[in-house]
Amino acid sequence: MSNETVDEPANQSLGDIRTLTPEEHWQHFEKSWIALQSYTYLGKGTPFLDVGVDREIMPLRHDMRNSTGGVMAAPLCIASPEPWWRDDECVPAPVTMAYDVLDPAHDVKRLEVLREVVSIGRQMGFSRARIVDADDHERVIAMTSGSGVSLGDVPPGFYLVDNPVTQLDDSPDLPRLRDVFGVLDGPDGTVEISKVTPALSSPHSALHLGPINIAIEAAVTDELERVTGTADFQVETWHVMFVKPGYLGPFRARATVVGASGSRVGVEATMVDVGAGGRVIATVNASFRRVGG
Repeated sequence: MSNETVDEPANQSLGDIRTLTPEEHWQHFEKSWIALQSYTYLGKGTPFLDVGVDREIMPLRHDMRNSTGGVMAAPLCIASPEPWWRDDECVPAPVTMAYDVLDPAHDVKRLEVLREVVSIGRQMGFSRARIVDADDHERVIAMTSGSGVSLGDVPPGFYLVDNPVTQLDDSPDLPRLRDVFGVLDGPDGTVEISKVTPALSSPHSALHLGPINIAIEAAVTDELERVTGTADFQVETWHVMFVKPGYLGPFRARATVVGASGSRVGVEATMVDVGAGGRVIATVNASFRRVGG
């Protein structure tokens, strides 16, 4: 795969915020933040960045659930991105994100994230959180933790962004997240995202953590069904490492099932940037529990 080439790799983002003047910085952030659909499409508001948002809450709709009605991994990653190092503090990029699912949240309507910043240094940040039922904080859906790196300082002048989220009526007829985010079938059982667009881009022009996790989970789900004959699994752990930023594309994800004979199944998954010589941009180690027979 590393020798594969693409004819016209392209990055169609709004540009890299690190290349702009202080005067342009926050205008670019506003435009890229509004264009990014990871949070807006899933209905998630971000305190300290979005106008009028004081609680980190996201709905839990049918398109965020697996075949058995339990919560999927990628929506948890979007609900609680790690680390909690905000764009008004630096130009952040995740390095690790870990999710331990305690409750499949079958009857939960809204998720809320309760944050704890562990340590913020000059270059590295560390945080953890509990994802709970927004209407019952005693019901913990998942525990999360992660680390990240600062790609650069930010100038003064930050202002809250008027960033209204997409309001969707919950329905079994909602399109799959993989379809909304442009995840396509690739060769040999892989899935892929063709390129970075404003809807899929971080402010520094790399593929955002949201579509990365959505695409990898699509590859994982497909491979679980191919190997075991069923998609009826509930994610229990989902650990991500972000190795390199993805700028070119196509971004191709492949999954391998490990230990499929028991009630718990492991999966190893990798996403590469084909246009950058097949270099690895993210990996996931995950465990799933079989549901039903």
